[in-house]
Amino acid sequence: MEFLKKLHETHGKKFEKGGPLEKLYPLWEAHDTAFFTPGHVTKGSTHVRDALDLKRMMITVVVALLPIVLFAMYNTGLQANAAIEGGATALDNWQTAAFTAMGFEFINAPLENVLHGALYFLPIFITTFAVGGLIEVGTAIVRNHEVNEGFLVTGFLIPLTVPPTLPLWQLALGTAFGILVGKEVFGGTGMNVLNPALTARAFLFFAYPGQISGDKVWLAADLPDGQSGATWLAQAAVDGNALTQHAFGSDEWMNAFLGFIPGSMGETSALLCLVGAFILIVTQIGSWRTMLGVVLGTFTLTFLLNAIGSDTNPMFAVPFHWHVVIGGWAFGCVFMATDPVSSAFTDVGKLWYGFGIGVMVILVRVINPAYPEGMMLAILFMNMFAPLIDHFIVQGNIKRRLARHGA
Repeated sequence: MEFLKKLHETHGKKFEKGGPLEKLYPLWEAHDTAFFTPGHVTKGSTHVRDALDLKRMMITVVVALLPIVLFAMYNTGLQANAAIEGGATALDNWQTAAFTAMGFEFINAPLENVLHGALYFLPIFITTFAVGGLIEVGTAIVRNHEVNEGFLVTGFLIPLTVPPTLPLWQLALGTAFGILVGKEVFGGTGMNVLNPALTARAFLFFAYPGQISGDKVWLAADLPDGQSGATWLAQAAVDGNALTQHAFGSDEWMNAFLGFIPGSMGETSALLCLVGAFILIVTQIGSWRTMLGVVLGTFTLTFLLNAIGSDTNPMFAVPFHWHVVIGGWAFGCVFMATDPVSSAFTDVGKLWYGFGIGVMVILVRVINPAYPEGMMLAILFMNMFAPLIDHFIVQGNIKRRLARHGA
């Protein structure tokens, strides 16, 4: 390792000021900080707040996401293999052809499921990092600043929020839009108003709705006419009994809680999102106040709409215990709403910010059943109001302090 470090530093001189590759210094610095400890440290009488920096923060979030990544591959393969075993699909996609070429059969074994799902997940994952990484390095070179780790988490979030059959060229366009419009136009990492990963998904949803919201995109299998791969939320919007007839703790509810249902690759398992929430809260990277606010907002409006009821809209009857285990609710609550840049900063503001997300997601799901998801739009909507929430919280604190001291 010491030999590699010295070799790396020797070639690094070419990228320093005055060197022949000076313009590409951000690219070399990104490689250096990714593999080696920076050689520049703070000296003298400094005031250190804590040991957390951007790299440690991003890596901790990635650690919390890794179980979801593994399960995304497993469940994608499980859903595809189950459909194929049932004779619901023809073997005419390249992932399935490659799976059979490796000598595997479509049996519900963990290894086969993971390998089959990986053939869908890995191309999406690689495409996201290739496009996003190129944009990150390009903008750093243009602005002449260091490449930071801001895209590391975004590069994991985008693949987990899209269907397994999304065309890669559409994914590339969505990733580019999310990074450029969602972050870089505001000044880069730490400056963005909107969550970049959700901005990418919003672009895909409105630009290519047939590929990201249709009934047949949720299963990694080529379903013939008459078969359905719709998400459970989409089914509930049509048939209220699809969910309401199954009580809390039933086999159907447990499948949704564990994640053995169709959906975007990383959004199906509420259990693993809870594990991620525990990691983020213990490490103080994700705000428990924001998560609690989302839960309270969701429960409040769900309880109200359940009490009102509707003869024409079956979504009014969907109870709280179902809303939190289907769609992207759990994933958005833990990993999207708690984004430290685009969410509220004040402690009380985080509670109101999360509460607003919880209310909005139920409004979109129930009042507009034509779009039965809602978590993405709810978070993006509250992203825009987060600065305003903080403003009123701070002004309220100032007024109370002035009144307390008789000013």
